[in-house]
Amino acid sequence: MDLSRRNLLASTALAATPMAHHHRAPVRTGFDNLAAHDYAPLSGQKVGIVTNPTGITSTAEHIVDVMHEDPRVELIAVFGPEHGFRGTAQAGGSEGRHDDPATGLPVYDTYLKSGRPLADIFTASGVDTVVFDIQDVGARFYTYIWTLYDCMEAAALAGKRFVVLDRPNPVTGRAAEGPVLREEFASFVGRKPIAQAHGMTVGELAGLFNGEFLNKPVALETVRVSGWRRTAFHDGTGLPWVPPSPNMPTPDTALVYSGTCLFEGTNLSEGRGTTRPFELLGAEGVDGRWAAAVNGLGLPGVRFREAYFAPTFSKFQGKTVGGVQVHVTNRAAFDPVRTGIALLVTARKAWDGFAWRSDHWIDKLTGSERVRTMIDAGADTDEVTGAWQEELAAFRRVRKGYLLYK
Repeated sequence: MDLSRRNLLASTALAATPMAHHHRAPVRTGFDNLAAHDYAPLSGQKVGIVTNPTGITSTAEHIVDVMHEDPRVELIAVFGPEHGFRGTAQAGGSEGRHDDPATGLPVYDTYLKSGRPLADIFTASGVDTVVFDIQDVGARFYTYIWTLYDCMEAAALAGKRFVVLDRPNPVTGRAAEGPVLREEFASFVGRKPIAQAHGMTVGELAGLFNGEFLNKPVALETVRVSGWRRTAFHDGTGLPWVPPSPNMPTPDTALVYSGTCLFEGTNLSEGRGTTRPFELLGAEGVDGRWAAAVNGLGLPGVRFREAYFAPTFSKFQGKTVGGVQVHVTNRAAFDPVRTGIALLVTARKAWDGFAWRSDHWIDKLTGSERVRTMIDAGADTDEVTGAWQEELAAFRRVRKGYLLYK
């Protein structure tokens, strides 16, 4: 009997495969469950869909292409968000009104449109039901959830049904973390008072929006995910990953994003223009003292490496900057929001060039002026994170009533 290492590994892998399948049902997205039930919620309806490149089947086909070919559903329009339906636009851009070359379907631009103007687009398109299917990454300032909110509000104004095709939260649906937005700081990176890391799926958020925030609730139906548990990260779902936006290349990016995106509100690079956006942070003049300072805090589940990089676009384009690379060592223990605050606190102390963006964008990202003013006053990480615990507890209580999965 040949017990070479290769054969042994192959036989071990084969033996392990049935057990792996036996223990875990595959995760099926809202779309996969919709199609498996013959598109029943869309029967007899003229359908328009709000989606982007993440709207794919478990076999990585785009759902617009699949639905367009399927006689069981009458798809007549597509609505494109920021970055566009096919994803050709960078941050802060969209594809405009056009006909999709692949299907011939009219594509309407929803980016930065809300209220009555967006309702008028839904009316003009001739749809009866608006469907939403976009992969979120779990952070309040990731704009697709506010596209969801705006589309729900507009659909209610236009008298349209609204169907959400749910997808797993790639960074788990465990706990909500971070400060809760104050209404006077509302913007497209946060319309309503939810936590910075909400720990919900888009289907759960749709229920929350409808129940708590919309003046006129929409006729809402959510097609749930099956086989997903709240503790699962993206790589535990078996689903393909599509970058939801150009600077969200991997699930690793999503893992840190709800904390390190706060660096958008500073004069440091948040790593845009590198292959590791939001994992690489830095500026000209920063040295190894920053990594040493933040490692000295002993934050759970994460280490920081002194790093040097040259962004190809955005802040410090073409210049070599110093800073840190964020290495998550234990995902279950890692708290991205607390880590983001710790990085801000230590950056300000370790580098005398530290400054907030002059438009106080940090206040929009964190949901109030509190984080900025506390850090400026010399507060440490515990003091800053302690300041939002009461409002976070209140949000968690509200959130609990809208959770769809265990």
